[in-house]
Amino acid sequence: MLTTPSGIQGHLLEVTVVGCNKLKNTEWISRQDPYVCLEYANTKFRTRTCTDGGKNPTFQEKLVFSLIEGLRELNVNVWNSNTLTQDDFIGSTRVQLQKVLSQGYDDTPWSLQSKSGRSAGEVRLILHYANANSSAIPAPGYAPTAPRYGAPVASHASMYSTLPPSSSPYMPAASYPPSPFPSYPPPPAHPAAYPPSPYSPALQSTAYPPKPLPNAYHPQPLPNVYPPQPLPNAYPPQPYPPAPYPTLTYPPAPLGSPYYPPGHYPGTYPLPY
Repeated sequence: MLTTPSGIQGHLLEVTVVGCNKLKNTEWISRQDPYVCLEYANTKFRTRTCTDGGKNPTFQEKLVFSLIEGLRELNVNVWNSNTLTQDDFIGSTRVQLQKVLSQGYDDTPWSLQSKSGRSAGEVRLILHYANANSSAIPAPGYAPTAPRYGAPVASHASMYSTLPPSSSPYMPAASYPPSPFPSYPPPPAHPAAYPPSPYSPALQSTAYPPKPLPNAYHPQPLPNVYPPQPLPNAYPPQPYPPAPYPTLTYPPAPLGSPYYPPGHYPGTYPLPY
């Protein structure tokens, strides 16, 4: 349960800015240079700029605030430092001091929101309040503490040492009267199959050796087709050896030209091109 100490006016609150995680990126080409601003009443502090810190800058800076009675909220803003233009706003949050004022320590990470209300990452702070163990009163809106644990109250002895007798003793249920209708005969142990199987124990003989079972299938022997008959040939057989090819003379005889009449010696005229 959280309680609020009375009389925090002028007490010191130590705030350590550890760093930021998963910040919204406001740079297109280079890495952004974030820094953190803290505001409490009229007191404002600014951390150093984490050059090229990008989305996960680290600061590790300790700041001290003087508390004001009735003000239990710390404003945090995160910016990106620019050289030629105005600084870019990344996100902001409001840190509630109720936990640190009651317990003396708080390291909860706080989510940041952009101007449009979207998530812009988170900032990590470590809050320390040394006067948390002073007189404390319950904070408004919280339930009071439970009473201290005391010795258990002795249970009352039972009025009955044993269970009282029942007013209506248990009576066994009467059995059902016999049925006037005749019952069906019990089924036989081995129902007879139709037709009777030759494997039935009643048909099997105990003599040894047992008789062979009748074989209802008599396979017919296949005809013997060996040696195989030659296939009929529709073409007459060729004589062997084959007839020799006709001999050719070399060089072949010149052909007659249709443009020149043949002379005494064929082939003496030149052929046209």
